[in-house]
Amino acid sequence: MASLATSEKSPLLRPVPRKAGHRDYVLVIHGGAGTMNRVNSTPEQQAAYRTALAQALRAGYQVLNEGGDAMDAVVAAVTVMEDNPLFNSAKGAVFNVDGKIELETSLMLSKPPASHPEISASRRGLGLTLLTRTKNPSHLVRALYLSPSFAPHTFLSGATAENIGQTLGETLVDPSYFFTEHRWREHRRGLGLPEEPLPSDSIGKTGFGDIPPLDHLPTGTVGAVALDIHGCVAALTSTGGRTNKLVGRIGDTPLMGSGFWAEEWKLKTGSIRRLWNKVTRSNTTRTRAVGISGTGDGDYFIRKATAATIGHRVRYLGESIDKAANTAVEELLQDGGLGGVIGLDSERNVTMPLNCEGMYRGVIRPDGIPKTAIFQDEEVA
Repeated sequence: MASLATSEKSPLLRPVPRKAGHRDYVLVIHGGAGTMNRVNSTPEQQAAYRTALAQALRAGYQVLNEGGDAMDAVVAAVTVMEDNPLFNSAKGAVFNVDGKIELETSLMLSKPPASHPEISASRRGLGLTLLTRTKNPSHLVRALYLSPSFAPHTFLSGATAENIGQTLGETLVDPSYFFTEHRWREHRRGLGLPEEPLPSDSIGKTGFGDIPPLDHLPTGTVGAVALDIHGCVAALTSTGGRTNKLVGRIGDTPLMGSGFWAEEWKLKTGSIRRLWNKVTRSNTTRTRAVGISGTGDGDYFIRKATAATIGHRVRYLGESIDKAANTAVEELLQDGGLGGVIGLDSERNVTMPLNCEGMYRGVIRPDGIPKTAIFQDEEVA
């Protein structure tokens, strides 16, 4: 095992040769689902969320448009939302029952990123939970995924993950960094406790400016799924969990197959294709890939293994990703689970179904135009 002290932090953007004329890339994001509705919202709130979603989409688009990895595109997009206190992730995370922040995140790829071919194809992804000092969980999970000698596992928690990340150059902050007044007041109201006085180390830290969050007592997450020009699909999710969760509660976000999933598989070759390959002496193998990120009541996503179920319906039943995702989201509702998912496949098909009043969501394609939506009755072209 290499020495942590001598390890260098991997650059977020490593130059990758661009394939001339190849522009098959797309990015889809979500910023949480469930507890928002148009009636109780203001134009200013809606505009703030749409602006934030567009900023996240543009950040990821810049990476993809320059030939970068899907992995780096989803990190770039999610970072924007982690730094924006309107979303339940990092800076805007909700409090647990003890008034503390416990963050979760995950990253999964359909195949190793083009810029890091040394990563084993079997590594696939990583989930992190019970983080309390990580400024950007999305950066931490990327750093650990790219450091298999330091983090050889698929699931890590707490101080171990954060200490390794700090040695790799990731930023840790005092827990007071995550305080926002609106989330604190929601936490106290939810427990039937007085909202004041505010914690002594929170003075002057409102976190939202003049615009309060649109969702209340949220259970959602932020996430992104991208397809790059190299055919890799990456899914990244980041969350503060559900409001007033029990201390130590682990949701679906870091659990592979529940709140996130990505995979690639070889397509079966028909007799005509096999004959053509034989005549042309071609060994070309056709593949397909999918990526999923969920948001909502994570306990139900865990029980249903929602993210992996969607991938398996596409792979083994031959369903479109849209049909598979809609079926899975409907099954969540039948059991009482509210939420939604975003997903895409290697053919650039995008899906964003939800079974509740709203889900912050958006998509951007090679034309560079961010398209966003909030409420259930809105379409994202």
